[in-house]
Amino acid sequence: MPKKHTYVLGLNTYDHDVSACLLRDGAIAFAIAKERITRAKHASGFYKEVIDYCLEAEGITLDDVDLVVRNCYILPVSEMEERLVYFDAPGFLPEFERDEAAKHPLYLKHSDKVVTISHHLAHAYSAFAVSPFGDGVVMIVDGVGSYRSDVMESFPASDTATALARESESYYRFNGTTLECLKKVWMEPDRGFLSDEFYTMPGLGALYSRASTYIFGDWNKCGELMGLAPYGRRDQVKHLLELTDDGKLRVPHWNATDFKQPYVLDVAGNWEKHPAMRHWEDLAWRTQDDTENVLLARARWLRETTGAKNLCMAGGVALNCVANGRVAREAGFENVWVQPAAGDDGIAIGCAYYGWLEILKQRRAFVMDHAYVGRRYSDQDAAKELKKFLVRIQVDAVRSENVCRDSAKLLADQKVIGWFQNRSEFGPRALGNRSLLADPRKPEMKDILNSRVKHRQAFRPFAPIVLAERMKEIFEGEEDSPFMLIAKPVRPEWRDKIPAIVHVDGTARVQTVREETNPMLYRLLKEFEALTDVPVLINTSFNIKGEPIVETPQDAVNCFLTTGVDHLVMHDTIVSKNAMHKVVAPLVNIYTDVRTLVASTAQPA
Repeated sequence: MPKKHTYVLGLNTYDHDVSACLLRDGAIAFAIAKERITRAKHASGFYKEVIDYCLEAEGITLDDVDLVVRNCYILPVSEMEERLVYFDAPGFLPEFERDEAAKHPLYLKHSDKVVTISHHLAHAYSAFAVSPFGDGVVMIVDGVGSYRSDVMESFPASDTATALARESESYYRFNGTTLECLKKVWMEPDRGFLSDEFYTMPGLGALYSRASTYIFGDWNKCGELMGLAPYGRRDQVKHLLELTDDGKLRVPHWNATDFKQPYVLDVAGNWEKHPAMRHWEDLAWRTQDDTENVLLARARWLRETTGAKNLCMAGGVALNCVANGRVAREAGFENVWVQPAAGDDGIAIGCAYYGWLEILKQRRAFVMDHAYVGRRYSDQDAAKELKKFLVRIQVDAVRSENVCRDSAKLLADQKVIGWFQNRSEFGPRALGNRSLLADPRKPEMKDILNSRVKHRQAFRPFAPIVLAERMKEIFEGEEDSPFMLIAKPVRPEWRDKIPAIVHVDGTARVQTVREETNPMLYRLLKEFEALTDVPVLINTSFNIKGEPIVETPQDAVNCFLTTGVDHLVMHDTIVSKNAMHKVVAPLVNIYTDVRTLVASTAQPA
């Protein structure tokens, strides 16, 4: 029997945000990040779970896959795996995964069917290959990419660096399936201790992570840093990034005089009441402002150099929606498209499309106009979770004949809803299928969500979803924002109508919703608008602080029962907590805590 489809599997491997993307005849069939499966934020390690997820969802085996394309930004995958054989690196391959890795057919695989590509090249393909543009330019900026010695694409000879310099910025021009590198900006290695060299490297993304580490004690709190920045005062901290007249990036070294108040983990301390808060806010402002100005200058250079009308963006820095908003409005491009999985989870998409376009020599025919590429969960899957004994006795579940209308009434009544529908979103943003939704009309809803539900800092803002056709009426700017990756000023006449989504600087991280890409969410907004005359809802990710976005019905039920979420809407079923929940939930939490404690202190057999 002839083979029905051509399959290409793309993988981001070993370090943070391990992920997989399966193409079926050049279109994304499924994509998933490992964290959604294992429930460990930014999960690293082996990639078996993400491969199995995609193959099982498609109903095929690895033997049916025609090509596998992989990336690991630390080292080429084959070299990384050879080192892991004789080197104990639990951050990349923990002990409990070593046995399954050794048995896996892709581990240490040397075959024409298994290919490794370099980091920024994968980011670039994740952006232009699925964009709606036939030609244009690509802007890749992230924390750290491949070594210069491992970069695969040709680049200008004038972009000199040593073999151990790392990618920081890459700029490309594309036409159809042809990609040409116009410029690379490198970071030379720096001295450090305890593997902290990255934070001291002179790069755009590296500087943002350095500031995140200084303020939050975590290099990957860049979103929080962006949210804190508007609270800072202008020009209280000296420049952290500067462009010279000839376009070179200057990143001054930090000193012990100006930067002597880092966040140090203190069990008894309170981050929000720390005496260094004013200093941290000012530093956040400077980091964000310098980042915006450098990115805007780079984007203008790219437009002026090429005359391109269309810009595609990816790399971790492209998750900075405030900077993206300025680029979209001020750089002079007619159109700007940002990969929804702009971070390293999106590397899997880029790997897959490099295989489809460059190796298999196929044509571009797929546009990523939505990010709903997870597997489907049936009504039976959802019902099964609600029938479990410890769930059943805590909830009342009622099937709705018009779930959008009934949910809109709950939202208008100031209830917080966990919204679980259809296929999960790929990328770090909840885009309306794994979301917590709420009414934006009262300012206190922000505090309710931060304290009662999300358990996170009070300064952090919430994003709005809005009917696409009403976007220009409520928010400034012409550019579309379907992936919640562009911040827009809220028009003054609307700020008092939807105060819960207006950040301290008067902006909001907007997601526009269209009926053709998410009909359920669109209908919900229409129903809410009919009740309130407001076509906007608060949309935040369905999870609590420190956990990944929920993936399965079980994840959704667990999050619902352990937070202050009022109702869970799974498919057409509305789930509410009953009187027994207040009795049972504390007992379940105690049992869970004890079980976790016992597991953590048990001696191995």
